[in-house]
Amino acid sequence: MPFSAAHDYENQTMVKNILLLNLFNDWSFITAFLLSLIYCTILIGNLCIFIIIRVEAHLHTPMYFFLSNLSVLDICYSSTTLPIIIFNCATGNKRISFANCIAQLYLFVSLGGAECILLAVMAYDRFVAICNPLRYPVIMRMKLCAGLAAASWLSGFLNSILHTVMTSKLTFCRLEESINHFYCDVPPLVQAACNPTKTSKILLYVVSVFLGFTPFLYIVISYVHIISTIMKIKSSEGRSKAFSTCSSHLIVVTVFYSTANLNYIGPTGYSIELENLASLLYSILTPTVNPIIYCLRNKDVKGALRKHFQKFYFMTY
Repeated sequence: MPFSAAHDYENQTMVKNILLLNLFNDWSFITAFLLSLIYCTILIGNLCIFIIIRVEAHLHTPMYFFLSNLSVLDICYSSTTLPIIIFNCATGNKRISFANCIAQLYLFVSLGGAECILLAVMAYDRFVAICNPLRYPVIMRMKLCAGLAAASWLSGFLNSILHTVMTSKLTFCRLEESINHFYCDVPPLVQAACNPTKTSKILLYVVSVFLGFTPFLYIVISYVHIISTIMKIKSSEGRSKAFSTCSSHLIVVTVFYSTANLNYIGPTGYSIELENLASLLYSILTPTVNPIIYCLRNKDVKGALRKHFQKFYFMTY
């Protein structure tokens, strides 16, 4: 084997670090500060929702059970990316070891996949509640709810094993490989690899269609039935209450699926900047707005939070 070929092969199998993009190079410190505020908002907001659902007996219903799972998912989901992005912005150190990069990818894809399925499960819960209200307590028993939540988490982690194994076997042409992304994800790593990646691209597309587009299609169909049922309600107050219950879920679904599907199974040829913006929307914006949407638009959650904050205030003073 010629020396140059041997040297290239050695470099391909000994990649040590991945160089990430730095978000807003000219404003790194300010960006790190703002992202830290966003991260704290995600942690505090979602943790408050989870705790209030656990301690309030009247919130022990299927809808809030799934919402508490979504809160935990959002905490974990944002924690796989934001701390590293904040660290890179604050220190200017864009390096992440290949082993840590693969670990981050596994967790990110796992939690993102779990959220895709969980949002579809939440749509099913709303479909049964509005379209079959009399059968709702019989159908949505706690045993079924626990099984659906567990299946959401499990499907995400099993799906990620496939992506992680395929991505970890990619070869790179440098000891430190740069990717056009702020964190480790499958598409930018596949694009940066120097070995043939046709199999990885096909696998990414097929699994993304199954795990990303199929649940979204199910949600759209469910909401067509839900809206059709709501329009048949004679009472304007009843229609308003039903729309209010579903609109928050629909907002989260629209932001999450539209941006995620754009990155994974969307058309090729759009700019790196648009791709990165879309990734920030589904990985940072969605976990940030979830507690805001569900708290500000839900009377039960707002009332429970107000009661406990008032109790805490009077205990303190």
